[in-house]
Amino acid sequence: MSFNQDIHSQTKKVIFHVYNYFKTIAADKSKPELSNFFQQTRDVTAKACGVSLACVKKVCSEAKKELEVGPSNKIAFKSPRKSYKRVKVMSSLDDFDNEVVRRTIHSFYDKGEFPTTAKILVAMQEKINYPGSKTSIKRILHNLNFKYKKCNDGRKFLMERNDIVACRVKFLRKMYELRQNNDTRPVVYLDETWVNQNHTQGYIWQNPKNTEGLKAPIGKGARLIVCHAGSPSFGFVNNSKLVFRCKSGSTEDYHSQMNADIFEKWFVEMLANLEEPSVVVMDNTSYHSVLAEEYPRANARKADIQKWLVKKCISYSPVETLCELREKVKMAIPREKKYKLDSVALQIGHEVVRLPPYHCQYNPIELIWAQVKGEVAKKNSTFKMTDIEVLVNNALDEITKEVWTKCGEHCNKLQDADFIKEGLRDEILEPIILTINPDDSSTDEDENDDEELPY
Repeated sequence: MSFNQDIHSQTKKVIFHVYNYFKTIAADKSKPELSNFFQQTRDVTAKACGVSLACVKKVCSEAKKELEVGPSNKIAFKSPRKSYKRVKVMSSLDDFDNEVVRRTIHSFYDKGEFPTTAKILVAMQEKINYPGSKTSIKRILHNLNFKYKKCNDGRKFLMERNDIVACRVKFLRKMYELRQNNDTRPVVYLDETWVNQNHTQGYIWQNPKNTEGLKAPIGKGARLIVCHAGSPSFGFVNNSKLVFRCKSGSTEDYHSQMNADIFEKWFVEMLANLEEPSVVVMDNTSYHSVLAEEYPRANARKADIQKWLVKKCISYSPVETLCELREKVKMAIPREKKYKLDSVALQIGHEVVRLPPYHCQYNPIELIWAQVKGEVAKKNSTFKMTDIEVLVNNALDEITKEVWTKCGEHCNKLQDADFIKEGLRDEILEPIILTINPDDSSTDEDENDDEELPY
């Protein structure tokens, strides 16, 4: 067994017990012949257990760390990949495919049809050759915050979460009114994305034996984070390109490498490069949405909550419990959130508009990212990080104002069309919504969910 090979926790326990047994014998001075034989305890343990010396050292090191934390007769060895989460390929779709699902469901309502799982599955198979099952479709719907609500008459309807619908309508109305009122302020869209070191084309022409052609390395490799802003009015914002490498060993998406400090510094510099007051559109990622005022969290200590209440001139009694103090905090938090970056932009003369959750299709920079990644995939032949950085920067520099204008026009048409549909969909769904039992919790579809039900 090599050093890099994973070892089960039970195997580690056996190795460590054997090591301790031989160590006890080596320390026994009454049996010098055995003591001399077991002086090299780790070597003997490796031979006795049939593992490498490095493996024994690894187990002993792990046990030592456990004993330093808290001496105990029971050492809890960890099994390999215990925290590994298997990626559900069929239900872990990208943003664009998720949007296809959402629009497919909306299209059923627009036609006055009931969107069952089977119908959605068939539609997805036709649109994107989706290979998953009904179960995977249900997982996707849950991930998109759709709920299966039971009505008073026993029927069930797939309903989108109300707060998400409200955010979408608010955003679409805002953008529609800006265009209808001929607002002259440019609309600036910003976003972040990533490019993997081994990012390349998925298919190339090869001979029958696959002996020719470019050989891409296995795995995704290291990762670059890209942050930029642009407008259909003038293209990318000058001097606002941010490209940097992820920390080594990171396997998560780019959100794990960005933080509020990095983004705020970039955001302020980007605003300084805008030549006129603008409308800045961005999503609600956590580091975009730092509150203007900090509030005690749910796990805050009682003393900290009391200190905050005093600061806000909110009276409380010393005998009040932690739960009662938390309710006072909850009552003091304004219903409409105020974000720090929104205030920063407003002070300079810009207005921030927030995208609705899970609606990246309204942001034209997503189409820009797709073009940039496509260029990198076509030209990436060395799979070296330094070369990837050059390719990404060149691809960004090649995006012209005309490309931005074309992407912006596409998203504007999409926003206007969806805003009109929201009004029509409201008339269609209102009779259904009125029949929903408010006391009934959301449930999964039952076994008969694919039967044709009366509309």
